[in-house]
Amino acid sequence: MRRHAFKNYKYGPHERNVFDFYSAQSDEPTPAAVFIHGGGFRNGSKDGINNKTLKALLDAGISVAAFNYRYVQQAPLPAAHYDCRRALQLLRSKATEWNIDKNWIGAFGGSAGAQICMYLAFHEDMARPDSDDPIERESTRLQAVATSGGQTTMDIAWWKKNIPGYDESHRDFFQTLGATTQEEYQDRVSEISALDLVSKDDPAIYMSYGMSPEDPVPEGQAARGWKVHHVQFGVALKEKMATLGIESDLVYPGSKNKYQSNVDYFISMLKNRK
Repeated sequence: MRRHAFKNYKYGPHERNVFDFYSAQSDEPTPAAVFIHGGGFRNGSKDGINNKTLKALLDAGISVAAFNYRYVQQAPLPAAHYDCRRALQLLRSKATEWNIDKNWIGAFGGSAGAQICMYLAFHEDMARPDSDDPIERESTRLQAVATSGGQTTMDIAWWKKNIPGYDESHRDFFQTLGATTQEEYQDRVSEISALDLVSKDDPAIYMSYGMSPEDPVPEGQAARGWKVHHVQFGVALKEKMATLGIESDLVYPGSKNKYQSNVDYFISMLKNRK
């Protein structure tokens, strides 16, 4: 494994506002892929990055960063999204110092991390060019995004209508989003959900899920996680992206796909398009 260029680099005041950075060996500025961990916005860590994926990216000449962010117990959503936005901007601000080509940055993650990756990929640029803070002047846009088990909306009514067997909320979504009214909840859903954010100028996506659209709901304890990470989230986003003319690769058991893995996708999107 390559060494850490930086471990627990601070990007904000909270104890979880830290990230790791792994530098690919290169004489030229490298593209970068950001790992954003899952865990239901309640647990998880940047240390959960898959070591084989990390090594493959570094060997391909793609540097890697891994972000921590605040849990909802510490601050309701979208605090986690804002944290990662800030971390991405700080990463870009270090481009020259850390040998990064800041024009070619992607992100990958599962579940909650997938949501944040899609938020960064599909939200309009949140840079503030006139800010007194030079970090805030950096772009928040991504050039590639790869997700696993990602929820493409936080609209619980959509979940109940479209996810097989999901007829009861598994948690208090109002509390998760810090909302006190339906209007406030819907506003926050729209701010962070891929199905609301995606537009024709957004990057291609590589999405993977653990079940096919036709699979029956499993019995027992496995059912909850199966529903929460259902492929129908990806199907809906793929359909919307198709209407916008944006490439999407939806991976599930039995599917035929353009890319063999998220690493293959990043090499195509970040290395070969530079």
